[in-house]
Amino acid sequence: MKKIILAAIIVFTIALNCSCSSDDDRNTLDNDSISAVVTAMNSGTWRVTKYIDGENNETADFSGYNFTFTENNILMASKDDEIMGSWLVVTDDSNGRSSNTYLDFIISFSGPAKFLDLTDDWDIRLSTANKLELVDGSGGDGATDYLTFEKN
Repeated sequence: MKKIILAAIIVFTIALNCSCSSDDDRNTLDNDSISAVVTAMNSGTWRVTKYIDGENNETADFSGYNFTFTENNILMASKDDEIMGSWLVVTDDSNGRSSNTYLDFIISFSGPAKFLDLTDDWDIRLSTANKLELVDGSGGDGATDYLTFEKN
């Protein structure tokens, strides 16, 4: 099971790193930041406090869900049921930037539909011990998505 999840994360990471995105809103982070983000996310449970899909506020879709980011890159969303996905923090070396300039927060779910919307390589705008703000320039329509997790 772990091998399948790890293989899926690797394939997903490679595919997403080959895509183009706008990096205008990103904070510059160094390699030590990967450890800081991972440590923060591994601590406790988190909730979605903002999810803006283009111009649509879809935060309520995740109301009541607690997200647990495990050390082995498993992402669990729990409410009345449990939804399993994966997560990973990686350096982004696309667009000719050095590999330690920006960080991406990769989320992957295989379903249900509302969780598929979270599946993406998000740019980290802010990372603290209690808050993670993510942004993503969507496909060809030019819309920007925003996702914020806050610690419970």
